[in-house]
Amino acid sequence: MWRELAPIGRHGGSGGYRRFAWTGADTECRAWFERQAVARGLAYEVDRNGNQWAWLGDPARGDAVVAGSHLDSVPDGGAFDGPLGVVSAFAALDELRGRGARFDRPFGIVNFGDEEGARFGLACVGSRLAAGQLTVAAAHALTDADGVTLPQAMAAAGHDPDAIGADRERLDRIGAFVELHVEQGRALDLSGDPVGVASAIWPHGRWRFDFRGEANHAGTTRLVDRRDPMLSYAETVLAARREARLAGAVATFGKIAVEPNGVNAVPSLVRGWLDSRAEDQATLDTVVDGIEKAAREYADAHGVDLDVVRESFTPVVEFDDALRDELARVLGRDTGLKVPVLGTGAGHDAGILSAVLPTAMLFVRNPTGVSHSPAESATEDDCVAGVRALADVLEGLARK
Repeated sequence: MWRELAPIGRHGGSGGYRRFAWTGADTECRAWFERQAVARGLAYEVDRNGNQWAWLGDPARGDAVVAGSHLDSVPDGGAFDGPLGVVSAFAALDELRGRGARFDRPFGIVNFGDEEGARFGLACVGSRLAAGQLTVAAAHALTDADGVTLPQAMAAAGHDPDAIGADRERLDRIGAFVELHVEQGRALDLSGDPVGVASAIWPHGRWRFDFRGEANHAGTTRLVDRRDPMLSYAETVLAARREARLAGAVATFGKIAVEPNGVNAVPSLVRGWLDSRAEDQATLDTVVDGIEKAAREYADAHGVDLDVVRESFTPVVEFDDALRDELARVLGRDTGLKVPVLGTGAGHDAGILSAVLPTAMLFVRNPTGVSHSPAESATEDDCVAGVRALADVLEGLARK
């Protein structure tokens, strides 16, 4: 499975993946998912929001156990973030069938669409729509960098954009969702454990900072006469690092747009996107407030106007206590060892769904700790350990 999926959407220059929602690479990934489902005799379907499902047993019976993740990527992302969870779900089913395991509850595998938000700027679109956390109007207003709207992109890929919306009837059929994911950090590498259990997802969000100055000639405009928004932006980037360090959080300006974007022109607009995450809400508020306060001071000092817009936000997600404890119990059953329980600063579909159904996550060790990069990795042995752990967990859940 991994060898078949690996070439799809891989960029020859960077070695990273460009599997963006409703593009050709995404279509190929979706076709791969359908083939895996059909090859296993599973019932295949696509829901109103474009999420793909493969079912063993009738989901209409309710109380289903579901595993999976996503197949799309960030720009030049790694191979494991998302796909490892989908591949492992199919492999876990194969493992359970090989054991002759009995399923007393329906079992499903899912590929949620547009999890990374790389094209339209909002993460977890497929699961947000299904859970009713993204309105149809807001979804229809999403636009990519080329001005293509989400409805246009979905229609071009053969999906009806007018059908999207909350899908509580489908989600109400699910009794538990378990998402396996490569760890996006080094906690497991440092502890020496191949697999861990998630405790919570840090609150996190994205803020857009628009610094508006005055375009002018780079060679003839005196420094004292300039209203250069790039200066305010650069100082704000440093302020973000300072505020995050002091609070024990993270803050990153990872995307920027400049107008008129000429080498010999003082910019008129610098637009930067801030991503910030912290262990708790109070800390996150302190960090973002501190960054905005500093940005406004820098803007005033340079005669620059500033608008700050919060584009997305996800509060702290505490995974279902009973399900989390069950995962830890099952994984430690044979060894008697305590399974690591980790918090994470990364958002996931499991976090979105936790508001409407019991969810949990398993992490597989990432020796480099690098994610959202071609350097993202996991050893074959650890991936196999992840599959076996997921199979153990699913077997325990499916027989209840």
